[in-house]
Amino acid sequence: MEEKTKVSKNFIETAIDKDLEEGVYDHVMTRFPPEPNGYLHIGHAKSILLNYGLAEEYDGKFNLRFDDTNPTKEKTEFVDSIIEDVRWLGADYEDRLYFASDYFQQMYEAAVTLIRKGKAYVCDLTPEQIREYRGTLTEPGKESPYRGRSVEENLDLFEKMKEGVFADGEKVLRAKIDMASGNINMRDPILYRVAHMAHHRTGDQWCIYPMYDFAHPIEDAIEGVSHSICTLEFEDHRPLYDWVVREVGYPHPPRQIEFAKMYLTNVITGKRYIKKLVEEGIVDGWDDPRLVSIAALRRRGFTPESIKTFIELAGVSKAQSSVDYAMLEFCIRDDLKLKKPRVMAVLDPIKVTITNYPEDKIEFLDVENNKENESLGSRKVAFGRELYIERDDFMIDPPKKYFRLYPGNEVRLMNAYFVTCTDYRTDESGNVIEVFCTYDPETKSGSGFTGRKVKGTIHWVSAASCTDAEVRLYENIVDEEKGVYNEDGSLNLNPDSLKVLPHCKLEAGLASSKAYDSFQFVRQGYFCCDAKDSSKDHLVFNRIVSLKSSYKPKK
Repeated sequence: MEEKTKVSKNFIETAIDKDLEEGVYDHVMTRFPPEPNGYLHIGHAKSILLNYGLAEEYDGKFNLRFDDTNPTKEKTEFVDSIIEDVRWLGADYEDRLYFASDYFQQMYEAAVTLIRKGKAYVCDLTPEQIREYRGTLTEPGKESPYRGRSVEENLDLFEKMKEGVFADGEKVLRAKIDMASGNINMRDPILYRVAHMAHHRTGDQWCIYPMYDFAHPIEDAIEGVSHSICTLEFEDHRPLYDWVVREVGYPHPPRQIEFAKMYLTNVITGKRYIKKLVEEGIVDGWDDPRLVSIAALRRRGFTPESIKTFIELAGVSKAQSSVDYAMLEFCIRDDLKLKKPRVMAVLDPIKVTITNYPEDKIEFLDVENNKENESLGSRKVAFGRELYIERDDFMIDPPKKYFRLYPGNEVRLMNAYFVTCTDYRTDESGNVIEVFCTYDPETKSGSGFTGRKVKGTIHWVSAASCTDAEVRLYENIVDEEKGVYNEDGSLNLNPDSLKVLPHCKLEAGLASSKAYDSFQFVRQGYFCCDAKDSSKDHLVFNRIVSLKSSYKPKK
């Protein structure tokens, strides 16, 4: 008899199992409910994949719903970017795309229901007075002088709020709960405010808008969400969530369960800070590859698979913790190493002339695309008299244990021949501009030559057929040693976060690269064709990640 493998479940799965076993719910429906006031970042990816994964695991349904209840910050641009991000991550919401604004009429009717039950009232206190009356963590609040208004007066005033009679901030609708509650969120929270602003979907139809804590549970209840999975900062709001769905009278109230956010070390995720970086031109948009917005990671060359692996490694818990950015880099290296061809690219080129190689001869060498994955096959690479190599692969006066090219030394040109440096040429400033070598035609790679060995192997590209490209080397946008923020709260920016190399020399085959095509540049790292700036006439490649890793996965 085969033993069943014991599956370890997180606390959310355990809670769902219990609800299904006890018949609290007969289905599982989850949702990802972003507010369209900015681009999503890596932390949102955890919520997307967690909610979608739970729906898949329990053969349930997953909704994408925009909590667009605050027209002061929301834009269609953000809606479009979020839809693209969710699709790219593979969270299939089918035709289940919703907006909170779809339910504005139902929310209004729910507010009227609360007024009729004596559970809500219109309040004239200013925002400052409401904060003052709310009390503190150690002192109870005090009741608003308008709390005793009759149901009829409240209905009349709320209707006038809806009709636009009152100015912004003049009146609000508040829940009537308990001003002495130990949970400040239950001290008569605001349900509706007046805001004479056009909404990105409903236009000028409404001049009152529901607050998030009122709108969110109603949206979940209307859609039939069973489990409202959200981050830990909403734990103190759960009593209000439950109060709303109970008092409005929904027959199958959703259950809110909270998990800890995922914090990544030495990155910027705050929308306020990113907005400032964009507006000041420090980055070239919300998708700048130095950021960790999902759009930025996609543009840089990260894959959905690598992000999913990263989220799985980070795990789900109730405890707040930080994850090292190096773990994310490990995941993308691990995902790409067997998938992508390894090509030769020279980022800081100097010319090499092989003086004894025939001037008019061009030969095509067979090169494996990935020695660790034979299924990727091989390609033909042009070789000729004139080549480019990396500047740091040649030194006039090298230190000990330098095994690359220098006067009198012999090295292997990767996939080609042994060459020996015979001379070099410099410019007026003493910079090397050309290296002269001879080659040994008997040493061709793959020929079985065993006459002698060399310690150094360097890569190269053919000068006659190479492709010119701009290469961008990215580092963390913040100074990792000093931390993300200065004492005054400003960002600790790294001045070397972007290095642009304008005239790199790549294998000819890369000339047809399209947006998001990615490769391993041997000895350099993984690179992706930029989706924003690259064109047929001006190729641009972003470094996704270097080849070196400081992260060691747990076994």
